Amino acid sequence: MFSKSQGCPQHFSRRPQDGPLSPKVVHMDRTSLHPWHWSTRWFDQAVHVVEPTRWLVCSGQTSIDADGRPRHAGDMAAQVEAAVANLDTVLRAGDMTLGDVVRVTAYVTDMDAFLAQPRRWPGAAFTLIGVTRLAYPELMVELEAIAAR
Repeated sequence: MFSKSQGCPQHFSRRPQDGPLSPKVVHMDRTSLHPWHWSTRWFDQAVHVVEPTRWLVCSGQTSIDADGRPRHAGDMAAQVEAAVANLDTVLRAGDMTLGDVVRVTAYVTDMDAFLAQPRRWPGAAFTLIGVTRLAYPELMVELEAIAAR
């Protein structure tokens, strides 16, 4: 079995028992698991996370603007970019980054169009699910994520 492991020093700034802003360094071990080599280009079959101090479970993010309106109707590439940007915004609000993502579930209305997009989730377990429709008929992709530090 192929695996890659990385010790990730992470910082958190405030816990109720620590008082105001007491920075600490903790280490989370994260190992990508690949029982089959064919998947290593696109995603990880599993991510083993040891001793994270924080988890952030994100709702599905889509190509929605700041006013809640769908964007980029019919354009999978633009919708993927917008959904990833929105996911990044949510992660940053939780003091996380895309690099902290350990699991992604993508719901798509056009499997072929999504698979034609560049792969973006190394280091994350990934599930792709085809659906007939999302919350708005114009939407083609929704990305759920779990991040850990």
